[in-house]
Amino acid sequence: MIDLNFISRFKTKAKYKKTYKNAKISYLNRIRWAVSMFYFAMGLCFATWASRIPDIKSALHLSEGQLGTILFALPLGQLVIMPFSGKLVTRFGSHRILIISLLFYAFSLTNIGLATQTWQLLAGLFVFGIFGNLANIAVNTQGVYTEVLFKKTIMSSFHGMWSFAGFTGALVGLGMLALELTPYHHFLIVGGIVLLMVALNFKFLIKAKETIKAKKKKRFTKPDSALIWLGVIGFCGMASEGVMFDWSGVYFKDVIKAPGALVILGYTSFMIMMAGGRFIGDGLILKFGRKKVMQISGLMISTGLFVSVFFPYIIPCTFAFMLVGLGVSTIVPTIYSVAGKNPTVPPGEALTIVSSVSFLGFLMGPPVIGYIAELFGLRFSFAFIGIFGILIALMVSRIKAIE
Repeated sequence: MIDLNFISRFKTKAKYKKTYKNAKISYLNRIRWAVSMFYFAMGLCFATWASRIPDIKSALHLSEGQLGTILFALPLGQLVIMPFSGKLVTRFGSHRILIISLLFYAFSLTNIGLATQTWQLLAGLFVFGIFGNLANIAVNTQGVYTEVLFKKTIMSSFHGMWSFAGFTGALVGLGMLALELTPYHHFLIVGGIVLLMVALNFKFLIKAKETIKAKKKKRFTKPDSALIWLGVIGFCGMASEGVMFDWSGVYFKDVIKAPGALVILGYTSFMIMMAGGRFIGDGLILKFGRKKVMQISGLMISTGLFVSVFFPYIIPCTFAFMLVGLGVSTIVPTIYSVAGKNPTVPPGEALTIVSSVSFLGFLMGPPVIGYIAELFGLRFSFAFIGIFGILIALMVSRIKAIE
């Protein structure tokens, strides 16, 4: 008989080990590096999928509308696991959930490469979404824990690793195309790399169980309004980010008419600036404050997208996509950092609320763009997403926690 109660052995005993607080800076830096590598691994998996979307679209003979429908499988997978992800992280520890979910995230990526029919791609993306959501909540909980140990803002640099992985994934994708490797073999190689990264770093994840002193709660409680607003801001930011991930290559190919390998120029320029913005984001926030940085970031997103719509040529669009990348760079790290320090909700559950709403924008934005593009054209759909940046700038003023 198979012991189906094995998961009960994974309960975390320690709340937050005192040894972490008394640890030498060299060990804390090793923890920070390990957490960074998990962010990198997650970004590499997603970027690897994104880099082959045009090829998979062509191989399965999909229209923009059909691709949009298929992309809905990702947020659907997220929605299914959403009610459980925060509770799993809180009960069994973010370090264990992160290791398990990331390994399955990489495995589900390889399965996407085997899809030869539409339903297979749908199923693969659905599973990809499930483990992506679990890994996302767990890794950001680890990020919040690490930020507390360092007693300064470092969340943006973690997301910078995710973005750097996106840039790396784009370059690797370009190399795989040059070698004429199939998506499956490409995904399999990346899966092996992720496995190695987990093996080298899992021992340095922070082992802590989320706890909070609270009164007895009713079965149904209203979520903290601040967390909801943070989620809405994240939704707008990640919708812009998701559109750039999934549609920037298609935009350069179908609208800009970029020749050959220059098709990937828009995506690459976006990723470079998003990664760069996240590595300098912590310093900007310390100097100018969260609110001002986020307001300017929202306006940069809108400006970049509108420029790409009104000037659909290679050079203007490349600079426009760079501006969008710089704009989205600090939005998500900032709202996750604020949410993780909410005084009334455990970090894992607070991040679940904010991240789930935010990630819906990241995952639902691209398929919605497909439908809009089918009806009105891709340029109109990019203009529609451009409005989100203005909304971010307006909404930031409503959140007292963002200062």
